[in-house]
Amino acid sequence: MADMEVDELNISYLPMQPLPTVHVPASYDEHRERHTPLCIDNGSTHLRFGFCTSESPRTGLNMVAKYKERRTNKPLLLFGEGIDIEGGARSQAKTPWEGDVLLNFDALENALDYAFIHLGIDTPTVDHPILMTERLASPLHSRALTSELMFEQYSVPSLAFCVDSVMSFYHNNLPSPPVPFHGDGLVVSFNTASTSVIPILDGKGLMSHAKRINWGAMQATEYLLKLIQLKYPTFPSRVSPTTCNWMLQNYCEFSPDYTALLRKLKDPLNLRASERIIQFPYTLPVTEEKTEEELARIAERKKEQGRKLQELAAKSRMEKLVQKENDLAHMLSLRERREEESKREWADTLKEEGFANDAALEGAIKKLENDLKKARKKEANEEDVEEGPPSYPLVDVPDEELDEEGLKEKKKQKLMKAGYDARERAKREKEREREERVAEEKREEEERDRDLSGWASKLRKEQEAIMNRIKERNRRKAALTDRKSAASQARMKSIANLAADDRVPKKRRKAGGEDTFGADDADWAIYRKINAAAVSSDEEDDLATLQALEQKLLAHDPSFTQEDTHASLTSQRSALMSAFRPQYDEGDVQGKARIHLNVERWRACEAWFSPSMAGVDSAGLGEVLQSVLARFPDADKGRLVKNVFLTGGPSQFPGLVDRLHATLRPILPPEMPLEIVKAADPMLDAWRGMADFAKTDEFKSVGVTKAEYEEWGGERIKRWWGGNWNSSVPM
Repeated sequence: MADMEVDELNISYLPMQPLPTVHVPASYDEHRERHTPLCIDNGSTHLRFGFCTSESPRTGLNMVAKYKERRTNKPLLLFGEGIDIEGGARSQAKTPWEGDVLLNFDALENALDYAFIHLGIDTPTVDHPILMTERLASPLHSRALTSELMFEQYSVPSLAFCVDSVMSFYHNNLPSPPVPFHGDGLVVSFNTASTSVIPILDGKGLMSHAKRINWGAMQATEYLLKLIQLKYPTFPSRVSPTTCNWMLQNYCEFSPDYTALLRKLKDPLNLRASERIIQFPYTLPVTEEKTEEELARIAERKKEQGRKLQELAAKSRMEKLVQKENDLAHMLSLRERREEESKREWADTLKEEGFANDAALEGAIKKLENDLKKARKKEANEEDVEEGPPSYPLVDVPDEELDEEGLKEKKKQKLMKAGYDARERAKREKEREREERVAEEKREEEERDRDLSGWASKLRKEQEAIMNRIKERNRRKAALTDRKSAASQARMKSIANLAADDRVPKKRRKAGGEDTFGADDADWAIYRKINAAAVSSDEEDDLATLQALEQKLLAHDPSFTQEDTHASLTSQRSALMSAFRPQYDEGDVQGKARIHLNVERWRACEAWFSPSMAGVDSAGLGEVLQSVLARFPDADKGRLVKNVFLTGGPSQFPGLVDRLHATLRPILPPEMPLEIVKAADPMLDAWRGMADFAKTDEFKSVGVTKAEYEEWGGERIKRWWGGNWNSSVPM
């Protein structure tokens, strides 16, 4: 790891996917024709069902998938854990719930079929009174279709709806029978897609005073996933919502004072101490190790291939050399025929051979002679001997003494001589620069030998000055992106001055007045000034000079390391950023597959109290609690806050009790007692409370019978202390 070593004890690994449990249907003999009440906790995540005489319910993930098995091509209906057995079934799975609203009634019917089959019910109808949960202030459409499904499809004798959190409160504050229920308290229910607050006085849920916010465990999981994706945009593994929910349940917690926590975590050491590291699966790259014999064979094979290539190249060169010698012999024999043929015949001969005139033939012969001379030297492994300067005999011959062909050749030789002279001047200039560079290096070496610390100090000052210039340019570029900055306004003023240039009056321009822009080299700097994106030549020169200085310091100054270079200094991350997201080396596959949770551990939970930080326009839990309590006089308020009851899966997160205490204590009178308790089993206490209530005589009076359903319709229910009040009929 690049930043610091990781404590191996702080690394957690993703849990293995458990094998699905095979549930055996229960025997129905015990409940046949006995009308034992049946309790169904229809949760967004889990479906819990069972007869009220059972100690605990049967549980399954509330998810259904219709899937066609590939090998037998048979349609399958999978429920709960069984969905994970088939790889393609997960993508087709759906739940009865859309967020916090019951909408998918096909999935609900399949889930109820699963429940009744596993309870062993083998009769054509479900001849048992049903007690079923629904959300706080459930939409009438959802209730009507649920009632229709129960009465029309399953022919249940009666159906009662209750609010799960009130039933959990009932189970944890259960009086000894036959004493009626008269408990007081403020129920805070943490659900999958919402959080609700319900006041209870004298054993009755005051639903008209209840409040709900659209933030639950599902939204917190999505928020944590977005934070991780933002922190690790190129993470090599897929972080699924299921994995994120596991991280939320095991590593996230509430902070009593989130602002104070952030101030504490500004210290990189505290941030490091608070992190939890999640190791995702990774695959190490396969490196094939070869034995010494294999390496020797490979080296010998490469050497043999090189030898063959050299032989082929030598053969090709020899063939080309023979071809050139034959071409030269042919051209020389052709030149000898010039004296034997007439001028017209010679012109026709040259044309047939592909030459325009004598000069072209002479040039081709000269080129072939030079090529053959170089090739023979190379074949004989002779050292290159510097050739003398080329001769241009026609340059000094007067034009009067030359014919038309001679004048053309003279012009050509003049151009060749000018090019040769220019190359010679460039060579002399390069030689002079080389000599000056050697002299400068010699002087610098003498200075370095005489005073190394002084020489290094001088170069470091030059490096610092160049880096300051580069930093100032970057600062100005950044300022130009802000249109209100002084640099941006000065740029706009320069553009305006260029557009309204009045250095040459209109009359003078019409009369041919001269525009003097560009006469001074400084005039052109205005374009660099107004073009923020262009890289100036000064910047390129500074970077080249800086690189040369740093190479010298790295070579000769022991105290100057790679970390002192400009590239290293500009790429250095702050200690806080390094603690927030540690960097791993490029080849560290294991480190690249790690997620470091630090601030996110508290931020995901803080959204319950500040949903706006996650982009949700809603009041936080603290504001909702204050709003609910403000409706009661101090006497009733004291009864409520003496038993603040927490239920639901997220109520198990560490720090929640302390956070609620810190939220409620300042808004209550100092002498008013405040007690916050958690459900004994937040996951199952709602069903157990339903089972407790279904055993009482009061349960028989709160359900809607088949006759009342046919008279009222599916939306109407009876109003009682544990159910919703919307569209209810007083008992």
